[in-house]
Amino acid sequence: MSSTSIDARMRARVFAELESRTFDLAVIGGGITGAGIARDAAMRGLSVALVEARDYASGTSSRSSKMIHGGLRYLSQGDIALVKEAASERQILRRIAPHLTRLSPFLIPTTNMAMTAKLRTGLWTFEKLGGVPEGERHEVISLAELQRREPLMRTDRLSGAVLYPEFLTDDARLVLANIRSAQGAGATVINHAAASELIGDGLVATSTLDGENLAARIRARLVVNAAGAWVDQVRGLETGEGGARLSLSRGIHLVLPRERLPINATLIIRAPDKRSIFAVPRGAFTYIGTTDVFHDGADYWPEPTREDIDYLLRATEAALTIDPITDADVVALWSGVRPLIAQPGKKANEVSRKDEIWTSPGGLISIAGGKLSAYRAMAERVVDLVVDRLGSTALPCVTADAPLPGGSGNGRDSLRGLDPLATERLIGLYGDEAEEILGAGGDVAAEASRAVTHEGAATLEDYWVRRSARAWFDRDAGLDALAPAADAMGALLGWNDNARAAQIAHCRRIDNDSRRLLAAKGE
Repeated sequence: MSSTSIDARMRARVFAELESRTFDLAVIGGGITGAGIARDAAMRGLSVALVEARDYASGTSSRSSKMIHGGLRYLSQGDIALVKEAASERQILRRIAPHLTRLSPFLIPTTNMAMTAKLRTGLWTFEKLGGVPEGERHEVISLAELQRREPLMRTDRLSGAVLYPEFLTDDARLVLANIRSAQGAGATVINHAAASELIGDGLVATSTLDGENLAARIRARLVVNAAGAWVDQVRGLETGEGGARLSLSRGIHLVLPRERLPINATLIIRAPDKRSIFAVPRGAFTYIGTTDVFHDGADYWPEPTREDIDYLLRATEAALTIDPITDADVVALWSGVRPLIAQPGKKANEVSRKDEIWTSPGGLISIAGGKLSAYRAMAERVVDLVVDRLGSTALPCVTADAPLPGGSGNGRDSLRGLDPLATERLIGLYGDEAEEILGAGGDVAAEASRAVTHEGAATLEDYWVRRSARAWFDRDAGLDALAPAADAMGALLGWNDNARAAQIAHCRRIDNDSRRLLAAKGE
């Protein structure tokens, strides 16, 4: 077994290895789908290369609602197969990555007995399909109990609520765990390396880091395009493969201090247009989301509209007895695009979340769509197809049982004496590897250094947004962490003063751009 530590200082060596070998499979895209495919294929004994144009999870896979949920709403659309897969997959993920599946109560307010009965029928079906343990099944709570549990909830039109357990995750860390596991099983992985050309026997990967002139011709028997929102762009690299298969929708989330929105469970709130949005407690913060509107263009940082922001704020205010939420209350905002399979004539929130796999005449296998919750099963289907196409003998799929890095224990014993919120954060990010952060000092510098030496972080953004989640879930959007993190990373990666300053300026620009539509604090 290879090491699961991905060292960003070894990039030149990785490019050389990509150039020197012929692989069974090359995967384009380091989001959750590509990461899952690379892990599964490598664990079955295939030789695998994976390239990601930006950073692992830098697209949709770090911009989700951060839930591993069974897709209860798809029951009402009659999509039983999708629900069954997602419901059972969440139990598998809990087994292989307990630190990335935090059990949390979800609360659905009810208005009458008929609504309660309908919800109970759906949840009973969901629990049967997904093999939910008896102790984690739903319960109906009275109006008085709802008021006790969630005193902020406006209850004048409610009859009570239904409570059921679901899982919250850190989506970017889940991707990283799969990438590291893939490398541990023998895959060769590299981020900040774009597939710039498809060639007859593979692809050309070119570094996208400023000042890094590295490229590799990667020879592979098969290529899988798992580029998420950029699937159509990768398809366009192949002669004759034009036309859009995807339609993209934009989702945004707003982060508030927990004391500004002190809820205890994840609340499912009915918006004026009858969609459901979430208010989710996470440590010292509460985040609300999400929107679902069509978006033109596969943007890494899709700009939200004022309408998006107000939609979430007004729906939250209508459901809770709170002072109006002002822009100054918003700690952070993230937005992303969902790669949905195009279904002309449907609204964005009506488009199926099913995945689809198709093969071009030239042999490129592409996959798009799907849900975060079901990524492992999607990967298994793709690798089954790859093995069949290669005509080779492979080991059976074992991804449902092999723990992901950080998932072999809970790590809490080593964190005794820490503040409870600090413990929750470290366990949620690192699992049983949290002790190594503490042993290195337990501060921003320790996290940022590990991001470089173990987690492939090559830019400050990689650490600030995706390795540490400080961009979303830290005081003042984690801006105070930028300088010490840049110092630690720069010492390892050889940044001079100008490079260090540019890395910090880039992250500050991301934060400023995300707030462009928010009124300045104090206005």
